[in-house]
Amino acid sequence: MPDFFSDDMRRNPFPLYDQLRAASPLVRVPPPFDAWLILDYDTVRKALDDPQKFSSAVPGPRNWFILQDAPRHTQLRLLIAKAFTPRVVANLEPRIRELSKRLLTPLLNRGEIDLATDYAVPLPMRVIAEMIGIPADDWERFWQWSNTILRISYTRSGGPEAEASLAAFIATTGEMNDYLTHMIARRTADPRDDLLTRLIQAEVDGRRLTQEEILGFFQLLVVGGQETTANVINNAILCLCEHPDQFARLRSNLDLLPGAIEEVLRYRSPIQWLMRTPKRDLDLHGQTIPAGKLVLLMLGSANRDPRQFPDADRFDIARTPNPHIAFGHGVHFCLGAALSRMEARVALTDVLQNLRDLRLTSSEPWEPRKALHIHGPASLPVAFTPATAGFPSSTG
Repeated sequence: MPDFFSDDMRRNPFPLYDQLRAASPLVRVPPPFDAWLILDYDTVRKALDDPQKFSSAVPGPRNWFILQDAPRHTQLRLLIAKAFTPRVVANLEPRIRELSKRLLTPLLNRGEIDLATDYAVPLPMRVIAEMIGIPADDWERFWQWSNTILRISYTRSGGPEAEASLAAFIATTGEMNDYLTHMIARRTADPRDDLLTRLIQAEVDGRRLTQEEILGFFQLLVVGGQETTANVINNAILCLCEHPDQFARLRSNLDLLPGAIEEVLRYRSPIQWLMRTPKRDLDLHGQTIPAGKLVLLMLGSANRDPRQFPDADRFDIARTPNPHIAFGHGVHFCLGAALSRMEARVALTDVLQNLRDLRLTSSEPWEPRKALHIHGPASLPVAFTPATAGFPSSTG
């Protein structure tokens, strides 16, 4: 089998997905990764919807609530959801527009930028940092934490890289916990209208989050809250530049943008797989997965399954229906999905309105982000013509 996690494969895994899925929707990857891959839409979605058979208690930080099963996951999710309501997310939109404007305006006179490092990555990072309540002076430290946590997936690869990734994560966890201790003390004495204060105050049936649980959610937000959105933005530009007919269609009618974002989520899913472990031996597709073995639910493959999506390898910004599972499904559906969609809508609106004749400037293969389960470029050089009218005043 080809190296499933090489840079070349991670840039374009979709032909291999098609080949493997056609032969068998269930494939075993040998050690050191040592996992079973589920590739078809129907089985992936059923697995996401069946916590009785598939446990989320997989190798990883014990205080990450997404890696826990009911009843603990249910209780923690309820507590966290109280601090992550639709009203809170909706109220963030004006500030996200302002942050987007502040980032993009100084870039407009350049004509060439790295869309990933100059805009798509910093925007959601600043949104999440502000949402949590992290001061602007600490944003650089926040960024360093994110990069370290992002590499934790390499602990599955074996060898020196896995050891280094684990050691760095442990050190960063200690640093983040010390930082959080001071932040919690400040918010307890002086509550503010931020996510950390709401997490401290959240209560269900008389129970509040412990500092260890807040730290776990803090780490998930540092990565998940910014990485998914950054890759939706970057992948959208990749998709549009690769499909000029769809790019022209969207430019002529920005009302198509919400549907275009859904198609980007399907076509280039920012999270390519989620981990599960069977609670008992499971017979699937003529094979048996032993209890406790690592299973990767391949969202990126499921979202290109032709049995679910007609002409699945065609990028169509008006695809309807589009029941992709890029944000998961069932009891573990991503809490931040609404925020990610809204950030992507704001960001792509600003990019498309202000960066005319947008085009990729490098013919070299793009470097994948530093996480095995993430799909998107670490760098995305583009050239453009600034809009003559400048940044619309309505985005301020």
